[in-house]
Amino acid sequence: MSGLEGVVAAQTVLSEVDGLAGRLIIRGHALDELAGRWSFEEAAGLLLAGFFPDLPDDLAPALGAARVRVFEQVAHLDANLARAPVEAIRALVARLADRDDLEIGLNLIAAPAVFTGAVLRVSTGKAPIAPDAKLGHAADSLRMMRGQAATRAQAAALDTYLVTVCDHGLNASTFAARVVASTQAGLTSAVLAGISALKGPLHGGAPGPVIDMLDAIGAPTNARVWLAEALDRGERLMGFGHRIYRVRDPRADALKAAVRDLALQEEAVCGRIALAEAVEGAALAEAVEGAALAILRERKPDRPLETNVEFYTALLLEALGFPPSAFTCVFAMGRTAGWVAHAREQVAGGRLIRPQSAYVGPPPRVAA
Repeated sequence: MSGLEGVVAAQTVLSEVDGLAGRLIIRGHALDELAGRWSFEEAAGLLLAGFFPDLPDDLAPALGAARVRVFEQVAHLDANLARAPVEAIRALVARLADRDDLEIGLNLIAAPAVFTGAVLRVSTGKAPIAPDAKLGHAADSLRMMRGQAATRAQAAALDTYLVTVCDHGLNASTFAARVVASTQAGLTSAVLAGISALKGPLHGGAPGPVIDMLDAIGAPTNARVWLAEALDRGERLMGFGHRIYRVRDPRADALKAAVRDLALQEEAVCGRIALAEAVEGAALAEAVEGAALAILRERKPDRPLETNVEFYTALLLEALGFPPSAFTCVFAMGRTAGWVAHAREQVAGGRLIRPQSAYVGPPPRVAA
């Protein structure tokens, strides 16, 4: 079947995506139990539980130590490589040892946070900042990127994002990671496969264009006309529709709440967006969302096109100071925990993934 639609390729204890109900379950917890309530370290520990015999109860110190270890690879980063953030991160991850133990798993989970900040700084002529193992993962990620301490609200917002995207069923990047893991190539090889799949615009590369759309619309009063004209030109409205969800993507609700919480706190002054601008940006996003959903229901009544995770991802990550070129890297910060857990689960099953294909080419010519 094209795209393996409806094919069950693995059994997993890690997550379930219920597209009809609009529900995401991660190891027995609905997303709304985790997002905004659990730290990324707690969510990563939940995913990894049972897959490493030496996994500590509190993952935060071990993940902090892993950030310090992987920072050594930043010395191999140069300005030319830093121009393409995802490719730079992939190249630095490829330098890590390729084994299946806990230390390597934690190094891989720590790596995108360390490397993203370093890449963004080097690309603008600044020196990378070393990790602080005593900080939480989200807070340290922001500090390494911006060169100043994150506020509690900023760290909480990034924590919410990382938890929200940490796992999502057998998506393209997770499937790629499991295929490589099934060959017993090693955790690093599996994560590199995940990063490579995530780099594609049909999977992890779409939040950036949401910012372009919001910037082009400019004000809530322009939303309906701009969106209608975009549809008239045959363009896709970015941030709407999902291959699995037939109703609203539950991750969109979690991130919408995170954007609102960040914007309404007076300490939410991050990057170029001050409080007033953050509130204005949230209002614009909600106006665009409402107009887009109304137009899509009018124009495409037979297609379930609801808000997806990319829409509020774009607004939240921009508010935290990440440029659109790095949005996929931040996605990898959260999703790598899921890739490592899936890779370990696949190896534990011990089965090489080897599907069959149906040949539709020409038959061989028979000699006269």
